[in-house]
This record gives sequence, C-alpha cells and structure tokens, in this order.
Amino acid sequence: MEKKVVLFAFNGDPMCFVHVLLNALEMNQKGYDVKIVVEGEATKLIAELADPSKPLANLYKQVKEMGLIDCVCKACATKTGVLESASEQWLPICEELSGHVSMAKYIEEGYEIITF
Repeated sequence: MEKKVVLFAFNGDPMCFVHVLLNALEMNQKGYDVKIVVEGEATKLIAELADPSKPLANLYKQVKEMGLIDCVCKACATKTGVLESASEQWLPICEELSGHVSMAKYIEEGYEIITF
C-alpha cells in the first residue's frame, strides 16, 4: 500500500517552510503520495518564492513543477495579500471550510497529516 501524507504548512518563516519543501521532495522520491497544503502565514511565501532571486526559490519551483502543492488556503492567501499571485502561478485554491482548507477531506482519503 502506498503511503499517503499531506504536509500542512502554516508557519511563514522561510527556515520552517524549507523543511516542508525538502520533505515533500524526499517523500515523493521514495514513492509516497505526498501533497502540500499552504495555510496561515505560510501563504505569504507564495509571492516571495516566485521570485527566482530569493533563497529557496529553486526548491519552491521544483515542488510546483512536480505538482506537489495540492492546495492554497483562499482565506489566508486573501489575508496575506497573495491570492492574486497564487492564481497567477496556477496554484490550486481551496475554500471548502469557511474559506479555509478542510483537513477532514484528506483524512477521509487516507492521508496522514503532518503540520509545520
């Protein structure tokens, strides 16, 4: 059975977010069904890391190109001012839980949830 993991990134500190990116890449390489959900203050990093001159931009680009970002919280992206950037980057926007992302949907699909 394939291991299913969803990494919920809430922390807006780039030093924390790098661990989300690295772990997602490693899990993907090892054959896990891994997804990233960007929530809370972490949403502000969406616009920042889209700039190729920023540290971590290459890791972020790699994760995006692999389709590992499953969802960006609409309410949080709106609050941090990056909803437009998320849309321009063609990132999936979710809002099924009063504007936020539902953890229950991932649990119901058999994913283990890890929060950062």
